[in-house]
Amino acid sequence: MIERPNPTEQKHTQSVRARKFTPLRRAVKVPVWADASLRLGAALALVFIVVLIHWIGRDGLVDSHDGHVSFLDVFYFTMISITTTGFGDIAPVSNSARLVEAVIVTPIRVAVLFIFVGAAYNFVIKHGWEKWRMARIQEQLSDHIVVLGYGISGAEAVAELIARGTDPECIVVMDTDPERLEAAEELGCNVIEADATRDEHLIAVQIAKARSVLVSAGRDDASILIVLTARHLAPGVPISVVIRATDNEILAIQAGADNVINPVRFTGLLLAGSSQGAHVAEYLADLASVSGKVQLVERPVHPEEVGKSLHNLATGGQGLRLYRDGKPYGFWEAEARSLQAGDLVVEIKPTEATECETTP
Repeated sequence: MIERPNPTEQKHTQSVRARKFTPLRRAVKVPVWADASLRLGAALALVFIVVLIHWIGRDGLVDSHDGHVSFLDVFYFTMISITTTGFGDIAPVSNSARLVEAVIVTPIRVAVLFIFVGAAYNFVIKHGWEKWRMARIQEQLSDHIVVLGYGISGAEAVAELIARGTDPECIVVMDTDPERLEAAEELGCNVIEADATRDEHLIAVQIAKARSVLVSAGRDDASILIVLTARHLAPGVPISVVIRATDNEILAIQAGADNVINPVRFTGLLLAGSSQGAHVAEYLADLASVSGKVQLVERPVHPEEVGKSLHNLATGGQGLRLYRDGKPYGFWEAEARSLQAGDLVVEIKPTEATECETTP
């Protein structure tokens, strides 16, 4: 049976659903408020340095108004000097004061201008450009992989996809946890802070155009609801889901999942296999990861393989099973003696690194 969430989790879920999702974004090193504070602090520090320099060298300044240069006059002169306003009522007259203006104050003036111009670019022009660019990426998403939930299983899946050669830009990660999304951004993935059970959020990542959808919400009830929503919006897209309770596997299939992965069951298989031999569990783990010497691959049959046996694949791999009209057939069965167009083949083949090592 599906586990019922407790009241605290229900309130958290409702608050997440009520929150508007954040569009596709990329990682930023510091928050906007911190960046603004750093820029403002740097500008004020430079202004203070110039005020101090002018105050120390105030004897080289002349005030045409009253002939006396006070601290307020120094501060006023500093501000109009840095902003290049220059009313002319206070001016450097001595050689040392003019040298200070040329050698020290002018570079500081340029630095302050760069700080403010850079801030305007970063907060207005750059942010506007990034928002427009990410909106364009969002509109043009196609043949991508959507990962709904970036917990332990989701993070491992993304890392394995990238290790197998998938471009991180072709992966979209959706989660409600900003820290998890930051981790996905560091890998180069597109991320969206949103609730995967909401139709409008899944539509925003063009789920109907996705290559596949991977669901790992951390809870079986949430994962099944996400599968149901995703299947409604993307009838033809393959959906894989992580389910931890055996009783919920049939519900995930009924919701529309094509593949149901039970990590508890897989762990049990590894344990049972290890009792039959020291290397059985090792080989099973080797098959599941691209970092091993061999790789388990599912693919459509190639045109040049039609009419041939499952044992005689063009890739040189070892054929294990074929799927014809949705039905599985093992390599020992009669159907495996002659492949047909439209068949799906499951084979074991060496990884690319292993092939390079063994090729003379």
